Parts: sequence; C-alpha cells; structure tokens
Amino acid sequence: MPSDTPLPRELGVPSSKPLAGGEGQNLPMNADGRGTGLTPGVLSLCLWAEPASLSGLLRTTDPRAPACLGCTDHWPTCWLSFRGIKLRLASFRQQVQLGGCGILGVGIWLAATQGNFATLSSSFPSLSAANLLIVTGTFVMAIGFVGCIGAIKENKCLLLTFFVLLLLVFLLEATVTVLFFAYTDKIDRYAQRDLKKGLHLYGTPGNVGLTNAWSIIQTDFRCCGVSNYTDWFEVYNATRVPDSCCLEFSESCGLHAPGTWWKAPCYETVKMWLQENLLAVGIFGLCTALVQILGLTFAMTMYCQVVKADTYCA
Repeated sequence: MPSDTPLPRELGVPSSKPLAGGEGQNLPMNADGRGTGLTPGVLSLCLWAEPASLSGLLRTTDPRAPACLGCTDHWPTCWLSFRGIKLRLASFRQQVQLGGCGILGVGIWLAATQGNFATLSSSFPSLSAANLLIVTGTFVMAIGFVGCIGAIKENKCLLLTFFVLLLLVFLLEATVTVLFFAYTDKIDRYAQRDLKKGLHLYGTPGNVGLTNAWSIIQTDFRCCGVSNYTDWFEVYNATRVPDSCCLEFSESCGLHAPGTWWKAPCYETVKMWLQENLLAVGIFGLCTALVQILGLTFAMTMYCQVVKADTYCA
C-alpha cells in the first residue's frame, strides 16, 4: 500500500506521519473522534496498543513500538510472544509462591502442634522437620515474590535476581542428589552412628522433640532401636526398652517380657519404606526439576526481551 494512502475515517483511530528513522508521530484527533487521514507506509509500523484492521494489516497509534521491541513488519508474532512469556512467567511464579506458602504453613503447623518433631540427630539438633519446612517455605516464597515484581515491572535487575536464585536452588538440588547416590554407603554409616548417639538423649530434659520423634517412629513402623532393640540396653544400662517398642503398649511394658518387644531395626525399616516409595519420590523430583527449568527459561527469555527493548528505546 503506498505511504500516502489515507486511512478510512470510519476506523476512528488517530493517524500518524513518519519521522526520520522509520518512527512516527501521533496526530491529533478530529472533533468527531476520527483520524486526520494521514498515514505512513505500512511496513514502518508495529502494534503496541489495541490494533485496528485495515485490509488484513494491523496498525497502531504508537509507531515507536517497532523500535522498542526490535520487530519489523512481523510485529504481531513478536508482541504476542513477549506477552505470552510474561503470562507464563507470572503463572510460574504463582505456582512457586503457592508451593512456598504451603510448605511454610505445614512447617508452622508442625512447630505449633508437634514441637520440634523429627529432631533425631544429636549433631544437628535444629535440623527438625518443622524448621526445615519453615526455612524452605520462606525462601521459596521470597523467590516467587522477586519473580512476581520483576515480571510486573519488567525490571531487568529483579528478573536476573529471580533467575540466579532459581538456578542456585536447582544446582543445589542436583548436587545433593548426585552426592547422595555417590556416597550412599558412607551416609548410611554416618547416619546410623549419629542416630545411636541421639538415643542417649531420649527422655532427657530439653529433648522433647527427639523423644517424641523416636516414640512415633517406633510405634508407627513397629520397630525398636537403630540397628535392633539391644541399642537401648546401652542407653539404660539395663535390659529394657522404651514403652513405644512394645507390641501392645502399656505402662512400663519395656521393663520386662522381651518377647513382647518389636525386633525389627528402625533404620532398615524406614529405609525399606523409602525404597518402596522411591518411584513416587522420583516422579516428584523430576516434576520439580522440569518446573524449575521452565521457570529459568521464561525468566531468561523475558530478561533478554526487556534488555532488547531498553537497547532499542535508548
């Protein structure tokens, strides 16, 4: 279409005239709200605001859009792609924040109702399920918040921060997974040794969390001790076990009748339970990794688009 072809007045949009460099300048509307009828060549325009159709071609009242986005005559694909990335990143950060909120909520609930539940390690007394969930949930929510603000404001610094934090989490998870499988035997020996040391804190003042954790594990998994029930003999310096080791719980049942005690070792029992659920754990891990990779992709793509826009608009 020639550059001097006037826009039909029934479109009701303001016109623009070309300036040097292919950009344009908006012209005022007529009194009836219609355009003045002047228009530049069609290939020098790109959409940024609401489009109007003209002979199958789309136009805009803001002809600076092509320079800002770096697109030429294929602006619809460029603009829609940018908007799609922004929407996908917004959807991803919502999922991240919801996940973080859920983890934080479970951690707070455990801390409020179960005390320091699952504090089994004597070397790391603060390494409880509640504390781990609270720290993890807070960190995940913070990452989601950074991504949210970065996507809304199209801020390069926040988008890059979101990308780096998410990348660090991904690399940390991958490193822990590789090290776990590479040093399984050493981890087994260290864990059993540390758990046996923790048995000596059972029932002592200030170790309510550890005491509750062992009682729940031995009752639910029907086991006794780390390697076997004789681990408790060293703790009590006598032939006795906690009452949670009894097949049928009763007061002071651990003081007599060894035939009524659970014989299965707790460490191997819990380990076997984890192996039986390894498929579910693996699927969860793969889904988590996939979501994180998608988040990294969307964040970096949007960051590059914003950098390109700033470069062209500078």
